[in-house]
Amino acid sequence: QVLLEESGGELVEAGGSLRVSCAVSGRTSDSAVLAWFRQAPAKEREFVAAISRNGLFNLYANSVKGRFTISWDNAKNTVYLRMNSLKPEDTADYYCAAGRLGGESSGDYGFWGQGTQVTVSS
Repeated sequence: QVLLEESGGELVEAGGSLRVSCAVSGRTSDSAVLAWFRQAPAKEREFVAAISRNGLFNLYANSVKGRFTISWDNAKNTVYLRMNSLKPEDTADYYCAAGRLGGESSGDYGFWGQGTQVTVSS
């Protein structure tokens, strides 16, 4: 069992920055890879970024590459998503996910948080 708790979502202006966090607890083997997904109103959930606990890899969606940075703090058992140059189209609920192998599909992850809302005003 893995528990994930997101925080940090808020309203920001376009061009601004924000960092969202996800506290991770539970079985390490089930959370070898941590990821962020997002879901905008009336849209399907989409992959944003993923990182392995061992630091061997990270992945980014093309839409956020160069603007977002995912990181893992082993001491705090927390995964972060730093978002720069935010655009109105980044507005969504952001979800933290954990899985054994990871990937860009939501089906690759067995554990999910409740989400944190990010709104970017134009």
